[in-house]
Amino acid sequence: AGAGSGKTPVITSRIAYLVGDGHEQPHEILAVTFTNKAAEEMRNRVETLLGADCSKMWVSTFHSLCARLLRREAPAIGLSRDFVIYDSSDQLTVVKQAMKALHIDDSFVQPRAALSRISHAKNRMESPEQIADSAGWNRRDEHIAKIYSHYLNALKESNALDFDDLLLKTVDLFEQSERVRSKYAAQFRFVMVDEYQDTNRPQYLLIRRLSEAHRNLCVVGDPDQSIYKWRGADLKNILDFEHDFGDARIVKLERNYRSTQIILDAASAVISQNRNRKDKHLWTDRKG
Repeated sequence: AGAGSGKTPVITSRIAYLVGDGHEQPHEILAVTFTNKAAEEMRNRVETLLGADCSKMWVSTFHSLCARLLRREAPAIGLSRDFVIYDSSDQLTVVKQAMKALHIDDSFVQPRAALSRISHAKNRMESPEQIADSAGWNRRDEHIAKIYSHYLNALKESNALDFDDLLLKTVDLFEQSERVRSKYAAQFRFVMVDEYQDTNRPQYLLIRRLSEAHRNLCVVGDPDQSIYKWRGADLKNILDFEHDFGDARIVKLERNYRSTQIILDAASAVISQNRNRKDKHLWTDRKG
């Protein structure tokens, strides 16, 4: 779906149709997006369309979905339900303590840069050992691998998870506990994901697991709008969708409601040079 083509209304209309026509109960629907604002907007739109309370519906960000699942099911992977969630300032404190303990000078490795590298590794599901192995003669990477290892231990000792862990631990939960996997795969009869081009590897694995029982998965996205590679987003998730889900039906949204044709033509001329993309032709009937 192209820019300004009504991606989110597709998902909200689909939810309203499924519930409003009696195909599903609200608690059997899971809709996931990337920001709290988008999730709130989605819920409000569905409530407006249905004229009913949708509090039983699971509409949330990936991170709040994972936090909710872990608060319920964490003991299945040996984790306490009352874990603490560390924000970025807590994480930075842990990194600085690790560097102090390891006698690593912050002029050689900046704490924020180390934290960013750790987060990126987690989003790609890389361990400290993998970073160390690929470091070669790069002393900076060797140090980051040590900081990362120390950081993981410190969080474990404090019964704490960072935002990336919320995703990773939930993937562990679904991989390791058949009971939990079956329970939620059976509950969520319809799974929907907005901004699918922004998903990373843990999010992809989570969605696969949650949709494998009913195989009712609907994702909306645009490879041309993928700008979060630095945060671990993997463009292959959307480009390989038909390969991963062979029976998928593809619908292209090419009508734009936001811009004029001259803007669309200019944007298309630029983006058409990209190597990895799905071809589409945006059009509008707005003059100007």
